[in-house]
Amino acid sequence: MPIQNVEIPYGAYWSTPFAKWQGSLQYLHSMKFAAHVAKHELSKRNIDPTVFDSGVLGMTINQYQSFNGAPWPLHDIGATHTPGHAVNQVCATSARGLFASATEVMTGMASVSLFLAADRCSNGPHIVYPNPKGIGGAGESEDQVFYNMMNDPMGGHSMMQTGENVARRFDITREELDAVTLRRYEQYQEALKDEQAFQKRFMTLPLSVPAPNFKKEATVMTGDEGVFPTTAEGLAKLKPVQEGGVITFGNQTHPADGNAAAIVCSSDKAQELASDTSIKVEILGFGQARDDLAYMPAAPIEAAKRALLVAGISIDQVDAIKTHNPFAVNDVAFAKATGVDVMQMNNFGCSLIWGHPQGPTGLRAMIEMIEELAIRGGGYGLFTGCAAGDTGMAAVIRVSDR
Repeated sequence: MPIQNVEIPYGAYWSTPFAKWQGSLQYLHSMKFAAHVAKHELSKRNIDPTVFDSGVLGMTINQYQSFNGAPWPLHDIGATHTPGHAVNQVCATSARGLFASATEVMTGMASVSLFLAADRCSNGPHIVYPNPKGIGGAGESEDQVFYNMMNDPMGGHSMMQTGENVARRFDITREELDAVTLRRYEQYQEALKDEQAFQKRFMTLPLSVPAPNFKKEATVMTGDEGVFPTTAEGLAKLKPVQEGGVITFGNQTHPADGNAAAIVCSSDKAQELASDTSIKVEILGFGQARDDLAYMPAAPIEAAKRALLVAGISIDQVDAIKTHNPFAVNDVAFAKATGVDVMQMNNFGCSLIWGHPQGPTGLRAMIEMIEELAIRGGGYGLFTGCAAGDTGMAAVIRVSDR
């Protein structure tokens, strides 16, 4: 069933720059920081937070008292009577959260929903689970972020292994991966031209970063932190992470911190909240899929096909493609399966380059996709990405003149 009469008001979205692991955002409570940023961004747009009758929080890494979910950041921004809930599909959390907001609007549960996506890979929690029957009553524990990256609960493998498995399935070479990685770095440079003009369409730069108590400024971020200069020669020198493999530390992403947000509303509300009422941003459809065990980077292929089917368009009609690509493998496999030009995907940036905070990763990509389509004068956009559990989720968005 296609999504109908659900829009993202043009300009009613934002993202922070992303900071490298253990970088400038490492000490900030991700929910409180998301609310801190949202309050500022809503004020810039003259949007009263009481307009929200729904809120969705997309977050994957536990923070102190995150048990409370969406009502906490909603209260902090001034939406004190707005109900909300939290969603988590690891790397696909943004697409899942956007789906949650869109379906609430489409079914009439809400007219204006705020989707907040926030995460902090840095200083992830160490969780202890009680086990009274353990030896001496000792419990079990895990480092939530890194233990799970290295230990799939169903197969015991690492995320890295899923990338290598998909590379073998599609006969992907090291040279292909490095060529795509270099192209992605070059595409990101386009977003930095003219004093970061593209990024400033949706990002407040420079960004004042608060201290952990949110009472004073700790530092200032002038852009993404942790993007490494990339050259063909530099990529070629790197050894595969796994013996005999094709994935290196150069052709995969890095953990990061940050947040992003978007307002989702009914069509009759969109013009009240848009920064440019002549531009229409419609959500047309979503798709989800699950691939074989330990083949995570292949899942976005089927998810994209299903989203396109729901939206009623073909891949040939898509004008801009954005992916969550923790490995360059993702993009090469997608291109081989669909026939699209791998070098034309992910203009202006992607998670392979600017990092992977999990929850907000996909939303930033979709925001960039909207702006790319606006610059083009409109068109169809496809976002697709993978997530732990060998799942994928995709969304189709159309930008047009109202």
